[in-house]
Amino acid sequence: MKHLIYFLILLLVSGVGSFDLVIDEIPDEVENLIDLEVDGFPSSSKTRNGRYQRSTSDWGYVGDLVEDDDKIGLYSYKVQSTITSRLANTMIQAKMVNNAKRSQHIVFDVQVPKGAFIDNFTMDINGITFTSRIREKSEARKMYSQAKAKGKAAGIVRSNALDMENFKTEVNVPPGMKIQFELHYHEMIRRKLSSYEHVISVRPGRLAKHMEVDVRIIEPQGLRYVHVPNSLGDHFDGITTISKGEKKAHVSFKPTMAQQRKCPTCSSTAVDGNFVVQYDVNRETTGGELEIFNGYFIHFFAPENLDPLPKNILFVIDVSGSMWGLKMKQTIEAMKAILSELRAADQFSLIDFNHNVRCWRDNLVSATPAQVEDAKKYIQTIHPNGGTNINEALLRATFILNEAQNLGMLDPNSVSMIVLVSDGDPTVGELKLTTIQKNVKQSIKDEFSLFCLGIGFDVDYDFLQRIATDNRGMAQRIFGNQETSAQMKNFYNQVSTPLLKKIQFNYPQESVSDVTQSSFHNYFGGSEIVVAGKVDKENLQHLESIVTATAANAELVMETLRDVEELDGFMKKDKYADPDFTKKLWAYLTVNQMLAERNTAPTAALKRNITKSILQMSLDHHIVTPFTAMLIENPEKDEIMLADQPKDPRRGCCPGTLGLTPNAPNNNKGIPAWANDTIVPASLPEQRSPPTSSLSINRVDNDPHFIIHLPKSQRNICFNINSEPGKILNLVSDPGTGVVVNGQLIGAKKTENKKLNTYFGKIGFYFKNKGLKVEITTETITLKDGSYGITLTWSDTGHIIRKQLLISVMKESNVTITVGEEMSFMVLLHRVWKNHPVNVDFLGIYIPPENQFSPAAHGLIGQFASEPEVYIHHQRPGQAPEKPQATMEVKGNKLTVTRGLQKDYRTDRVLGTDVQCWFVHNSGKGFIDGHYKDYLVPHLYSFLKKP
Repeated sequence: MKHLIYFLILLLVSGVGSFDLVIDEIPDEVENLIDLEVDGFPSSSKTRNGRYQRSTSDWGYVGDLVEDDDKIGLYSYKVQSTITSRLANTMIQAKMVNNAKRSQHIVFDVQVPKGAFIDNFTMDINGITFTSRIREKSEARKMYSQAKAKGKAAGIVRSNALDMENFKTEVNVPPGMKIQFELHYHEMIRRKLSSYEHVISVRPGRLAKHMEVDVRIIEPQGLRYVHVPNSLGDHFDGITTISKGEKKAHVSFKPTMAQQRKCPTCSSTAVDGNFVVQYDVNRETTGGELEIFNGYFIHFFAPENLDPLPKNILFVIDVSGSMWGLKMKQTIEAMKAILSELRAADQFSLIDFNHNVRCWRDNLVSATPAQVEDAKKYIQTIHPNGGTNINEALLRATFILNEAQNLGMLDPNSVSMIVLVSDGDPTVGELKLTTIQKNVKQSIKDEFSLFCLGIGFDVDYDFLQRIATDNRGMAQRIFGNQETSAQMKNFYNQVSTPLLKKIQFNYPQESVSDVTQSSFHNYFGGSEIVVAGKVDKENLQHLESIVTATAANAELVMETLRDVEELDGFMKKDKYADPDFTKKLWAYLTVNQMLAERNTAPTAALKRNITKSILQMSLDHHIVTPFTAMLIENPEKDEIMLADQPKDPRRGCCPGTLGLTPNAPNNNKGIPAWANDTIVPASLPEQRSPPTSSLSINRVDNDPHFIIHLPKSQRNICFNINSEPGKILNLVSDPGTGVVVNGQLIGAKKTENKKLNTYFGKIGFYFKNKGLKVEITTETITLKDGSYGITLTWSDTGHIIRKQLLISVMKESNVTITVGEEMSFMVLLHRVWKNHPVNVDFLGIYIPPENQFSPAAHGLIGQFASEPEVYIHHQRPGQAPEKPQATMEVKGNKLTVTRGLQKDYRTDRVLGTDVQCWFVHNSGKGFIDGHYKDYLVPHLYSFLKKP
């Protein structure tokens, strides 16, 4: 379960009497709001709904702050976290002051761990406190709409689902004003690889006069060890202190301002990363640990010293074109390491798939050294290309496992699993995700588990979660970077050692109720199963549990008996322990379980019933789920914000910091980096240029309009070519690199104003040195290599890789062709509605000037790889006020040019973006060498003949 809230608050007057909100949607799936006690911080008071509100009046002296150029001082940055039996309650508090003489935006931006529930958020601005409460979503939206309709200050806060989760506020703070942010969240710390790991993001963004990270651990089972890795870097060696007792521990990190500095004279902070605390607990019984308190029980089950069960494992690896490069290299590296870790008793096979499905072996084989080595060699030969046929690949994997089981080839005590590795959505074969989910469910039945690794953010992670959860597995997002291999190996290690199967938890029915999931397919070494429920403490002295499971050599029956009042004395003596930890853990598990059941519900009626249950749980336990919302308001309730949860956008986010608002990045999906350009004059401060001036690319588009960007003079020169349908124009002809780019013209359906417009309907690329030809039409994209050929349609999102040439197709949008690091090309598709009386579908081409053409390059665009000297002067009024004229001197010619607008269709393929340029008349005569007819060639792959 995940959550993120992101909102921008603009307080418009110094009295903070009103505000507006600017919305930006970032991540999550579920949010939670439950009362939380925090000790060791300035005095606070609770509102009538239990939320904390604090005053800025207790700050005391705020002088001697280190300020950046923005004059914003961070008085204190405090993190306090208390872990009670795996339940971590965390508070992050920042106190800031604007010492500038002008209003400024102050940002509070923190990362919240995946799976955490936000409990509360308060904001105090010069004594005015904004607090939060939970309502059913439609009711909250109604209150928000009413406030907005009455002219009251109102804003909306949204949260979505992503692995990277940020909570972000941005406030416009008047001069001299103090502001305090305070965020509370809680999470269940899950055991992985024999350790509990509590991760706190500590990224204040600036030096703090007072900085503190304080973590307390209370574990009634007893602490086996506590370890704090050096995750913030060697800069902070020796600063963290650890005090460990039998059942309690205290970890403290309090760097002074001098210790926070990156260097002795630096004004920037070195505190920028995750503060990590790792620990494990003692285990005395194989039946697990029962903890009973305040009417709830929690059963922690993590047996050790068991022999591993043999496993039957099929690795299903996406080798489509999108996996090309670092992702494939890292995947191969990870798979070679994973194969080396297979045990002799294991059976395995490999399936790799793109638009086709290929098996290393058609059946499971024993993990002998010879077979493992052969599999490694096979993995090494994989070359990604083509589309993505997930459905066929998974069905092939289930067929192999089913056949092995039917033939009696599987050990009755073994565990069978499929591990899918993919970085994208299906583009070939069955495309409907619900159908794929249904097909896999029917094929796997109840025999096997499916684990999914989604690489990057192009993959539909929600789908991977659904299909994995539906088949007794789990999904994990892998970030496609240098750490991909390590992430994959870490995930495999979590499931590589099955110790038990068919685990069933049993409790006396007359004594317990509302028990969470109590039946589990597998238990893996180093993990932990947690079951929770309500207990009738008034009529019960002891609670007994019986756990049955299948081990490697026996059927196990494990009993545990606990006094229901055993924890009472211990909990009451510890002022830091959370008295509601059992209730919160039960709610955490229950809501997560219901959300998973809803995602895989087979009927609409069942989904509605589960939704009602989730809604009631959310309201009872103050949790923001997809069916509730959080209202944030001031004491007078005349200023209101709404937090709810839309769907997961496929994008990443960044580590949080405090400070001024950064410029938002330009994330145009599918547009290569070289096509998202900004011109920043060297003599000016860096800033984002308006769209009309952000040009650093040569292009030809529409009928056809050429726009040539001259980097040295920072000018854009335009011209049109008026030729006939069927003619082929040479755009680039470079005998030095062996590259040709030609475009064939097509005509409109009929003339307009006595003129027949022409467009590029076909573009050909010839890479002579590689023997490769690429033909792009408005229907297909084809790569030819001698007798070999492969074709994709514009309805696909796919990739083709051949001889270090990469073709990436973005469905109904664009094609990029990349040749190593030397050159790139982008072809844009323009669609018109089918029965348009005049217009036709056509193509545009964009070529960056950074392409490494040889000095011999020519063509309508290629000739400008060597930039000519251009001098424009004598600007004067033209025939229209918005179109002035000037004299341009170029290549020994004096030309009359007109200032005007052309269209750049990269970011808006329908309307285009206006681009200012100097227009050369008469088909570019005088600006291009010779006449445009000199650039006509006979075939789509012809080089331009030398004059």
